[in-house]
Amino acid sequence: MTSTSQSIYEAAIRINPFECDFKQELKPAAFFQHLTEAAGVHAGQLGVGFGAMYAQNLFWVLSRMKIKFFCFPQSGDLITVRTWPKSIQRNVLYIRDFEVLDSGGERLASATSAWLVMNATTRRMASPKSVNLNLPVVIDQIGLDESLDRLSPAQNGEERLRVRAGYSAVDIIGHVNNSRYVEWICDAFPLEMYRKHKIDWIQINYEHEILPGEDVSILVSPSEHDDGQWVVEGLNRSKNARAFESLLSWRD
Repeated sequence: MTSTSQSIYEAAIRINPFECDFKQELKPAAFFQHLTEAAGVHAGQLGVGFGAMYAQNLFWVLSRMKIKFFCFPQSGDLITVRTWPKSIQRNVLYIRDFEVLDSGGERLASATSAWLVMNATTRRMASPKSVNLNLPVVIDQIGLDESLDRLSPAQNGEERLRVRAGYSAVDIIGHVNNSRYVEWICDAFPLEMYRKHKIDWIQINYEHEILPGEDVSILVSPSEHDDGQWVVEGLNRSKNARAFESLLSWRD
């Protein structure tokens, strides 16, 4: 079930068991999947979806996202995902906000994100002025009122995971899907961490795309600024380049 106004998209979603963890709670990566899916559907309804963009040799790339988790829904729960374009920042970033609500209207999560338009051939950014997408802007509604700044990458972080981008990780653009990065981040922490704590919030900044067959190291280190925060960095070993940087905070 979905509904839209001119500039706000809303979808009702039933949580599937395969999206949940051993506590029957929706996994963080599944949150990312539902948010980006809603963004994609809304973009299509606004005339700037995958097909329309690709016809112009363009595509959307998620550059940054931050989610604040208030409560994790469980398998079988009905949730509502709401999203809207918020602004254009720094002349290149399309800002889109989100909120996730339970069946009673209570907020489960809030998020903000930044998107880039890329040229499909050159893999370079296209400026908003050059593409003139004419998207609506909702200035009187805020999902998460926080800036998506650069993060301090891990210094001498411990390698917790090394992965190779295979078939299952690659999406229709031909690179690793953004939610797969979140899975790797979560897998870098032991199961016992999830038994005792919950993720309070997570920000991920995507730096360089990961292509099929490339090897990535996931490095983890405690934040120097907060005992409850951890810095996670993804290093593309095949290109000797940083693929992403992330900061997340845990709560009891």
